[in-house]
Amino acid sequence: MKQNTQSKIEFGLAIPQGWRGGDLPLQQENNPVKQYEFSKSMAIAADNIGFDSIYAYDHLIPFSRHDVDKNIFECLTLLSSVTAITKRIKIGQIVTCNSYRNPSLLAKIISTLDVISNGRVELGIGAGWYGREYEAYGYDFPPPAIRISQLDEALTIIKVLWSNKRSSASFEGKYYKIKDAICNPKPIQKPHPIIMVGGSGEKYLLKVAAKYADRYNLFFGKPSEMKRKMSVLKEYRKSLEGKRDMNHHKNNQYSVVLPCIVRDSEDEVNQVIAQYKRKDKTVEQYLNDLVGGITIGVPETILKGINEYLDIGVTHFIFQFIGLDERVLKLFYSKVIRKV
Repeated sequence: MKQNTQSKIEFGLAIPQGWRGGDLPLQQENNPVKQYEFSKSMAIAADNIGFDSIYAYDHLIPFSRHDVDKNIFECLTLLSSVTAITKRIKIGQIVTCNSYRNPSLLAKIISTLDVISNGRVELGIGAGWYGREYEAYGYDFPPPAIRISQLDEALTIIKVLWSNKRSSASFEGKYYKIKDAICNPKPIQKPHPIIMVGGSGEKYLLKVAAKYADRYNLFFGKPSEMKRKMSVLKEYRKSLEGKRDMNHHKNNQYSVVLPCIVRDSEDEVNQVIAQYKRKDKTVEQYLNDLVGGITIGVPETILKGINEYLDIGVTHFIFQFIGLDERVLKLFYSKVIRKV
């Protein structure tokens, strides 16, 4: 199965992972069984309605300081379960933290998921950033430059294990090494599943993205921020031309994760804002946290916001819906996706 590298416009969503309050009735909000049922139902609905992809965050503790004691399902375990109950939708992460799994193990996990999904899995990966989480779970938390160097080596190992036609592969770097490692089965997708590198650091992270990424992803980035990252990334790619095989960059994608509240009327939008906004914040402050509210509103407002990204070359969107249910997904598909 060949990897789809066409730069068509694609729309995905972050599926619920348990901790976001308000999407379930109050008596079910902290019930992990009900939360998992909700995760499954949204994955199946997205698959049936026509979304291109679903994603999960790779965190062990919710990254909102107000929610740290709430439930959150482990990323790859959750995705493995929904992979088996969906049929065509792509499955990815935003994004796996390189520090949490040895790269050879991660290569094996994603390869196995690609088989389970019959060629629908992607690898989203970044250097990690959540210091509290590292400390809580006993991981070393070195400076950013070291974590990004580790990411560089990790991606070398992952690609070697996926693509090596010999029976085994070896690599020895400063941070990782493998010796006669065998990764069978190989991924179904050829040459390998899409690699999406996420992060914002221009000095080091974007250099790694330039070397390895089929798709670059920015979390909650405004169009001006995304434009800047794209410009820097393109310059790094130019500097690599002739030094390594850059064929995989011919159809390189740019991706953004965005918050979204969508309803048919402004009154309904305002009701959702009132429900989810913390009491210590004004509406203006809340919307500012949500990328200035660029994808908050009625479908026409969402389309206007999306077009700002399309105008600079972004073709891949991942939405974190606030006030999520199947009705919201149907509304977004019919009045936003089908109008783009």
